[in-house]
Amino acid sequence: MQEPAALAPVYRQLRKAFEEGKHEPGAADFYYGEMEMRRHADDIPWTERSLLTVYWALSGYGLRASRALGWLMVAVTATVLAMMLWGLPQNDPKPKSTGTVADRSFTMTTDIPGPVNPDGPYDERLTTGRFEKSLRAVVNSVIFRSSDQQLTTAGTYTEMASRLVEPALLGLGVLAIRGRLKR
Repeated sequence: MQEPAALAPVYRQLRKAFEEGKHEPGAADFYYGEMEMRRHADDIPWTERSLLTVYWALSGYGLRASRALGWLMVAVTATVLAMMLWGLPQNDPKPKSTGTVADRSFTMTTDIPGPVNPDGPYDERLTTGRFEKSLRAVVNSVIFRSSDQQLTTAGTYTEMASRLVEPALLGLGVLAIRGRLKR
């Protein structure tokens, strides 16, 4: 049996030959084989092997749209659940306005109190109203990049993580679909 390090260049040459012959499905199969050989080769650094393993697990080297979109659904579900449990404040902060009138001038100040962390049993936090708010905040932060929802500290960090991970998974899924349609 050949070593993976010796087979990777063979797969690469076969992939290039299929690409030049305009046979995209065959080229994609050889690309997958090339990446598998690189991932299993002992002569590449562990960092590159780790990246290839993550790339394989998340999207099948950019060829498996269902895998990337499945991970996206898992990430969105986990984010919504985290927002429901810890990310949304106990109650919506109510703005408080105070003002003074002197002669003909009017000064008004509006203060919005900081969000209060939710407390109580988890099952009381898992309501349809909190689900709707969480889903809206997650979809807005992932797709539209703007969430005006007041969040707790845990919610802010959850939103930041989802803004990094979920668009990447969406991008991997879109690229895999594009590659599939191109073939």
